[in-house]
Amino acid sequence: MKLKNMSYLSVGLRKLYFASVLVSCCTLSLTLRAQDTTRHKIAIFTPLYLDSAFDGDGNFRFEKSGAKFTNAGLDFYYGVQMALDSLEKRGAPLEVFVYDTKAKEPITQQLNSPELNNAELIIAQSNAAETKIIAEAAMRKKIPFVSATLPNDAGIYDNPYMVVLNSTLQAHVEAIYRFLQRYHSQDRIVVFRKSGAQEDQIKSHFEDFAKSTSSNQLKIKFVDVPDLNPQTIKANVDSTRRTVVIAGSLDEAFGMRLAQTLAGFHYPIRMIGMPTWDNFNFAKLDSDLEIIYTTPFFYNRGSALENQLATEYGNKMYARASDLFFKGYEATLRFGLLLLDTKKDIASNLTRKGNTVLTQFDIQPVFKDKSEMNLDYFENKHLYFVKVFGGVKNIVY
Repeated sequence: MKLKNMSYLSVGLRKLYFASVLVSCCTLSLTLRAQDTTRHKIAIFTPLYLDSAFDGDGNFRFEKSGAKFTNAGLDFYYGVQMALDSLEKRGAPLEVFVYDTKAKEPITQQLNSPELNNAELIIAQSNAAETKIIAEAAMRKKIPFVSATLPNDAGIYDNPYMVVLNSTLQAHVEAIYRFLQRYHSQDRIVVFRKSGAQEDQIKSHFEDFAKSTSSNQLKIKFVDVPDLNPQTIKANVDSTRRTVVIAGSLDEAFGMRLAQTLAGFHYPIRMIGMPTWDNFNFAKLDSDLEIIYTTPFFYNRGSALENQLATEYGNKMYARASDLFFKGYEATLRFGLLLLDTKKDIASNLTRKGNTVLTQFDIQPVFKDKSEMNLDYFENKHLYFVKVFGGVKNIVY
């Protein structure tokens, strides 16, 4: 078995360009062959910006300044490629096509390319508009589409072929509510928020889940603090018993200022943040405030495989491996293995447990309208609760 048309990209974009033109300016073809075995087709979509980074003669446009706008797509692509290398070593009979979502050729045209006529799986790092287009194509083709990075459903409904790996805001809020029911039902619970559509959405998710829960309903107080007035905040926390404070906004600046304010009180407070807090610089707090936030992915270099991948990435790229690299790796490896295990029946096995790579996924069907019970898509419902205390991160739940 021979890996074709895909070589590691050193400092990156230039080699990627020359590898890609082996097929076209925006498509890579990778074939993993095994004798007398049917090959399975996978399509990968990621933003590489090849047409923007290079001119018509193949010259890199950003020799002096670099092209940082390509980093996210490249990191995801490196993860995909490393996973394919691992599958090649196992003799996996795969044919993989990688598409640049930022190419001049529209995604709709790429999705209709002849080589994808018999594709069995699509994996993408895509924005909301791109996700919607790919999801609709997957529905028409009746093949699973794994949205690996977008943290929302892109307005998709009635599509049993779509999988959301990066859990939606609603899933995070529901998980936080269950966490509070389990550990903080007797504590004061306050949600500090500012005005805004997302903030209203967070509040609605809490209130809707409270109405539907079969367990004890919590007493949650919502307090608007648009200017984060310290006196207003202090008046709503208790100095004598524990208060659980929830940052009811995805705005990272709001969350950090709220955390800094709470840290100055030195009260018995446990703060719960939003999924956007994964990239917080917690060192700025320099306090004994305990913070917990939820995330569907937790890459803390705590496993041998993570360390091995990070080392290999660093040796080739002279940089620290990003979360997008790991997301590309495990999405490709896990669902690639699922395709190989189930063959033509992968769509019926999306919720199957096993094939864990780095992250524990719990893929469950989502029904937006409970009265009609139409399956709208599948979503990863497994969320890690990460505690940050003294600058150290640990999984607590």
